[in-house]
Amino acid sequence: MSRFRILSLDGGGVRGIVPAIVLERLSEKLPGWIDEVDLIAGTSTGGLLALCLAHGLEPREIREIYVEKGPRVFDDSWLDNLLDLGKTVGAQFDAKNLVRELRAIFGETTLGELRKRVLVAAFDLDNESADPAERMWKPKLFHNFPGRENDRRELAYKVGVYACAAPTYFASVDGYIDGGVYANNPSMCALAQSQDSRYIKPPPRMKNVVLLSLGTGMSLKYIRGKALDWGYAQWARPIIEIMMDGVSGIADYQCKKILGRNYCRLAPAFPPGTVIPMDAARRIPELVAFAEGLELRRTIRWVEEKWLS
Repeated sequence: MSRFRILSLDGGGVRGIVPAIVLERLSEKLPGWIDEVDLIAGTSTGGLLALCLAHGLEPREIREIYVEKGPRVFDDSWLDNLLDLGKTVGAQFDAKNLVRELRAIFGETTLGELRKRVLVAAFDLDNESADPAERMWKPKLFHNFPGRENDRRELAYKVGVYACAAPTYFASVDGYIDGGVYANNPSMCALAQSQDSRYIKPPPRMKNVVLLSLGTGMSLKYIRGKALDWGYAQWARPIIEIMMDGVSGIADYQCKKILGRNYCRLAPAFPPGTVIPMDAARRIPELVAFAEGLELRRTIRWVEEKWLS
């Protein structure tokens, strides 16, 4: 069987412009390489990238969307801050701006109408099962593979909104929040999907799977102290970032062990002392400069050898 090519895109809010520019630069060096992809997986902003690529947008167009629309999506007024008591209660941003921008991109396009297979991570806060013994919250992976129990009828813009409903940043939407709470790096989810015989017949042999994973830029954070006697108040904010970085790291470890040289991850770190939050729309020019300055020779060589040859 021929190769099964997976592109996996991390979450990270406005930092999604980093992988968008990386994709653009790779396409300049290797025209048409994205056309060969069999599955695009994404979490949060990576989910938006996946949906945009599957919709037929070019990386340069996606880059422009971040530059033009990012400040509108992450627009936080002083009145909103007053109403949510300085971000203590209530989400930081109103999701209506995100909904408007995504609807302008996708219109009424469904997942089934996209040009590529996608896997987009979200989290369902309540499955609303009629059976009390089965009612619970659970991960939700939206996909458009043919077969039973797919999500091909779901509107692409709505799935994008679900994927980006990060806790504390946006309110939940239709009961969904950002899938970054369990798979900020969706590489392992995508690898598992490639082996599901309900949707791929027959599933590709593991030796034929190649996977390119792109991060959104990582801040070199740490917490000093050997015995932190913290409670809810102290752990509330850092635990979210620790959790997202942790699940990203373990997915990287698992894919590396399973796929070996058929796996490549580009997860660039910002310079020491540089922290760029996922809602830092005003720092988009800094993110652009960072992405344009990344060394990509190793990644280009891998795509040539494993993806295209």
